[in-house]
Amino acid sequence: MTTIDLVYVNAGGGHRSAATALEMAIREQGRDWRVRLVNLFEVLDPQDVFRRTTGVKPEDYYNVRLARGWTLGLAQELRILQVLIRLSHKSLVSQLRRHWQQSQPDLVVSLIPNFNRAMYQALNLACPAVPYVTVLTDLADFPPHFWIEPHQAQHVICGTPRAAAQARGTAGKAARIHETSGMIINPNFYRDLKLDRDAEMRNLQLDPNRPTGIVMFGGHGSRVMRGIAKRLDDVQLILVCGHNAVLAEQLRAMRASAPRVVLGFTSKIGYYMQLSDFFIGKPGPGSISEALQQGLPVIVVRNAWTMPQERYNTQWVEENGFSVVREFVGHGIGTRMHEEPSVLNYGKPGHGPRLQEGMVLAIEPMVNAGAPDMRVLSDKWTAVTKDHSLSAHFEHCVAVTSDGPWVLTRP
Repeated sequence: MTTIDLVYVNAGGGHRSAATALEMAIREQGRDWRVRLVNLFEVLDPQDVFRRTTGVKPEDYYNVRLARGWTLGLAQELRILQVLIRLSHKSLVSQLRRHWQQSQPDLVVSLIPNFNRAMYQALNLACPAVPYVTVLTDLADFPPHFWIEPHQAQHVICGTPRAAAQARGTAGKAARIHETSGMIINPNFYRDLKLDRDAEMRNLQLDPNRPTGIVMFGGHGSRVMRGIAKRLDDVQLILVCGHNAVLAEQLRAMRASAPRVVLGFTSKIGYYMQLSDFFIGKPGPGSISEALQQGLPVIVVRNAWTMPQERYNTQWVEENGFSVVREFVGHGIGTRMHEEPSVLNYGKPGHGPRLQEGMVLAIEPMVNAGAPDMRVLSDKWTAVTKDHSLSAHFEHCVAVTSDGPWVLTRP
């Protein structure tokens, strides 16, 4: 029987989700393969020395930071991590070589970044004839030495044209590059559950007639969700906190004028998405792909706290049918409703008017589920999309003070 190793880590949640989705797809296709889910850190530290010494697992440090929103500076820390991995290269290769010499796989599939050089070289030493595959679970690489390594005679599977172009530029002719239609998501997302939506909503004590948003920030949630729940007090929401039990309790304790459902970890994301009308979350490639597969308008954020490997994803949302409205922009507000400067909802970071103390700005992005074109109805006020696609609009007034931004419209 053919034995396939799917290598993942529990940092975040997307890598393991992709591994289990791939395992399920293999099983449903009835292939006579033995699939092993391999946690890389368990291979490198089988005696759990790191956790017994420090009190936490290696991936827990990363997951706690995600849950608390401590992601500023991750791009710089990533480069430090990559240097440490390079310094540990010989030791990593030695450990992984012993593992694969003992386990003798017929195929190794990596669903993780940063370690592909060490894993490829270790497998090549232990089992020279065994193919090595890297499946990008991000919409694009974050070079150098993140997903794609140069001059490795391996397979690289890319879910976007951008990733495939990066692979051709980095891996060159040594690698075999395969393009797919998108990210790996659980096969359940492709199934119509044929729900009685009204009945299901009432069972959850939600109003079937109110627009409903599903809010997700990865497998460990994020404290950002508290701010979203507070600002969208009158919006019906399904808030998915993942493994973050503390966040779930905090959200359940918050009062709201609209019905709410607060969930911990659940394997029924597809079910809850089919009850929802739009998605709010960080621009994680898995959750974006799942929401789009369910036909939901997607509202995501890109700012200084966005993880470096996810920053391209907001651009990808626009490139694939979702667009930012350009006809309407934010503006200054003071003695008159609309004042200078105009606040565009698009553009390049570091460009545009410089913020100055005393400015008060109305920031109001609009995202369409189709083309960006709008038209104003005969009442000269109501704006609709020309292609009749759904649109999401969000607004806050922010004062620029000597102590930083002050969100005036936050309750």
